[in-house]
Amino acid sequence: MPIQRLNHAVLYVRNVEKSVAFYTDVLGFRTVMQMGTAAAFLQASASTNDHDLGLFQLGDAASPSDAGRTTVGMYHLAWEVQTLGDLADVAAALTSAGALVGASDHGSTKSLYGKDPDGLEFEIVWLVPLDLLDATAIEASSSIGPLDLQAEIDRYGIDTASGIGVSSPAHA
Repeated sequence: MPIQRLNHAVLYVRNVEKSVAFYTDVLGFRTVMQMGTAAAFLQASASTNDHDLGLFQLGDAASPSDAGRTTVGMYHLAWEVQTLGDLADVAAALTSAGALVGASDHGSTKSLYGKDPDGLEFEIVWLVPLDLLDATAIEASSSIGPLDLQAEIDRYGIDTASGIGVSSPAHA
């Protein structure tokens, strides 16, 4: 089956209202449907999906996820942004919310990592456009280094459109 990309994700959270506030206020999602405090469905600001994120409430007594520490489970989801300017805006919003936990340069991708109110990790990524992937970026794709976002803006431009859905020449 030729799967193209992730259509939506569903997360179990302690408090739907708190999670909705985080994803709308910090990441710019909008609520498309809410079922009281039991569930909510959100759409990313530039998405044409019916919804990109479903949130289902477990209640405040829910234990934190042990995925990756003592149990198997998902590490994170990754959402793409259109420009490095958008990535810089997300960096500022995550920093302001105390939710930025990392920033990495994967060569062909430039990534921020954040955690939501329940400690669930996510990635926000800008992909180097295929026509700008040079030997340096391709070689750097085999390792992970710290992200110098300003240097990447200086190199590629703040408004250069992402190589949406393309992260290496082999997948073009």
